[in-house]
Amino acid sequence: MEEGENNKMIVFVYDKTLDGLLSCVFFAYEQKKFPELILSESDPKPLFADERYYVIAEKEKSIRVWKALEKKLSKFAQNMVLSVWLSELPETAMLLFRYIRKNIDHPQGIEMNFGDDDVLRIKDIAQKVGTDARKLIQFIRFQETADGIWFAPVSPRYNVLSLIAPHFRSRYAGQPWIIYDTMRNTGLYYDTRRVQEISFAQEDLAELKSDRLDTGKLSDEEAFFQKMWKEYFQSITIKERINLKLQRQYMPKRYWKYLPEI
Repeated sequence: MEEGENNKMIVFVYDKTLDGLLSCVFFAYEQKKFPELILSESDPKPLFADERYYVIAEKEKSIRVWKALEKKLSKFAQNMVLSVWLSELPETAMLLFRYIRKNIDHPQGIEMNFGDDDVLRIKDIAQKVGTDARKLIQFIRFQETADGIWFAPVSPRYNVLSLIAPHFRSRYAGQPWIIYDTMRNTGLYYDTRRVQEISFAQEDLAELKSDRLDTGKLSDEEAFFQKMWKEYFQSITIKERINLKLQRQYMPKRYWKYLPEI
């Protein structure tokens, strides 16, 4: 499969959304122009591009591309595509574009062709994103705020809040909660009826990034139990047997920040 047209450097610029990327696929087939690079507006642009196209995200076109993929990909492979998108890695746009194009062009699709570098890379990234989501479910710690909302600041490596939301909506169906990604300044708020996206002002975000919630914002019971839990954790610790290497193996250090016992 050749990229570009007659070896031209073709660049697509899009809005860095999944609908935008799928619209790029639609545009490429419609215009028979296949890019060597897909960039966002803020990305540095190559100096010597032969052709540059600004592709507008159109929901109707993105749905048509996704429906075409559903005919070629298993549900498992479709979920891998979505997981790779959530990785937010710099290579994501072109990797997914190539993968989608190969599956559309091949009569039976290529999702099981592990001799293909793009298939292997898709599988590898999807596994890492899935692992990040599972670890977040294991290590997340809620704190009850003074207004009765259970709050959990997190800083996952990948943008996985949408993957973990169904678990917490089911597990804590009767209580309001917020899970907030401090790296991306976006979170999910569940009011016991529905989950919606929220974001905080920069001054509030700075506090969240520094550590756990200030005790003045916690419920009295939460502040008490955090204090008791920390004292218990310290009392059972045998300093001579501390093995930080083993501790990091079972609980990576990047999850320690929001643990009340640390």
